[in-house]
Amino acid sequence: MVTFLTFAGAYGQKGVQDVLKNLEAKTEAYSGIAQDIWELAEMGYLEEESSKLLQQTLGSAGFSIKTGVAGIPTAFVAEYGSGTPVIAILGEYDALPGLSQQAVPQKKSADKAAGHACGHHLFGTASTAAAIAVKDWLVANKAQGTVRFYGCPAEEGGSGKVYMVRDGLFNDVDVALHWHPGSQNAASAGAALANKSAKFRFHGVSAHAAGAPEKGRSALDGVEAMNAMVNLMREHIPERARIHYVITSGGKAPNVVPDFAEVYYYARHNRRDVVIDIFDRMVKAAEGAALGTGTTMDYEMIGGTHELLPNLTLQKLMHDNLSKVGGVEYSAEEREFADKIARSLGYEKADIDRARTVQPYRTEAKAYGSTDVGDVSFAVPTVGMGTATWVPGTPAHSWQAVAAGGTTIGKKGMMVAAKALTLTAIDLLKDKDLVAKAKAEFLERRGEDFVYIPLLGDRSPALDYRK
Repeated sequence: MVTFLTFAGAYGQKGVQDVLKNLEAKTEAYSGIAQDIWELAEMGYLEEESSKLLQQTLGSAGFSIKTGVAGIPTAFVAEYGSGTPVIAILGEYDALPGLSQQAVPQKKSADKAAGHACGHHLFGTASTAAAIAVKDWLVANKAQGTVRFYGCPAEEGGSGKVYMVRDGLFNDVDVALHWHPGSQNAASAGAALANKSAKFRFHGVSAHAAGAPEKGRSALDGVEAMNAMVNLMREHIPERARIHYVITSGGKAPNVVPDFAEVYYYARHNRRDVVIDIFDRMVKAAEGAALGTGTTMDYEMIGGTHELLPNLTLQKLMHDNLSKVGGVEYSAEEREFADKIARSLGYEKADIDRARTVQPYRTEAKAYGSTDVGDVSFAVPTVGMGTATWVPGTPAHSWQAVAAGGTTIGKKGMMVAAKALTLTAIDLLKDKDLVAKAKAEFLERRGEDFVYIPLLGDRSPALDYRK
């Protein structure tokens, strides 16, 4: 495991350039922390060692730590400073199941249950680095304000931040900052799809499939009937809606009528009211499937997230700071690695200019995925960005993303993010008028009559959803 950082002497970093130089000097140490989390590859709500490592890193830098927040053992809040503004920096650290991969440019399993195909090992570490750098600036300048790191587990389908929002952990925050690994550097206005997910469980009667089939009632028939009906629904839902499912349990042997089967569903759209309607129709399909197959059905909500509420006041600030930091420069060895990854994706060679440059600023974006940052964005003014931690052209949730995240390519992009987050937080700490402007935009966009209702309801955290 990595040796913890030494923070003596950091308090002389009064200017932002000094702060950035200090961050750069700690690249190797932070890279070691990220690599440890990459190798741990712990899934949602199971990130015990990953969470502990980030807590120890922040604690050794003088942060006070609250652990097990929102009823989640691997969630925590680390804080330094006093007074306002309160600047939150979000960090994630969960891995995805079934994406084990070595840090090589060929598909090669690492014989683990999971892999960091969304780069959350980099996410949590860069946000930790930024929080510590901001703390150093506060101390050096004897400035008023609070920097707060939110250790956010189970973003991948577990909706960890939703429980943190629901428990009021963001109620006194002025601005929340986040970022995400990607294949380019961009800080334009973001978008995300609202999402509801559940596991539908069918219960039947087992019997000998050949000797006494009339005695059985197949739970798998219930799952397949539901799937057929939901697939027919696709013709009659809004074009931008998405429905995904995977059968997680379908029986053990063909000659035994299965008395239990389970299917795991997602419903997504860029408006949460549409997602709620689609999900309710899915429940009706499940109920009809149970009725038609002589089985019974129950379901468990697993996750539910809001769409992302943009804040252009903050977004332009983040873009300007990312532009000051710049992108990622590849070494000759990294270019060779990148070209091999590019060929595995069907390209002749890697477009490394996309890693080197920052994308132009845009005020609108199309949503392709979901994130529980959406719920945070409806609780507090929120801003994010992405940096080139993967070879350009790499899709998230792929073995190529896991591979690059375990190399210096991923670590370089991580440090770009840490620097841009740090500059943005310092700007907000120095300019309360800017914070006030962001809050005014936030309230206007959210609407006067807004009432926060979690899409996952009042359920307790789904701590076993990855078990």
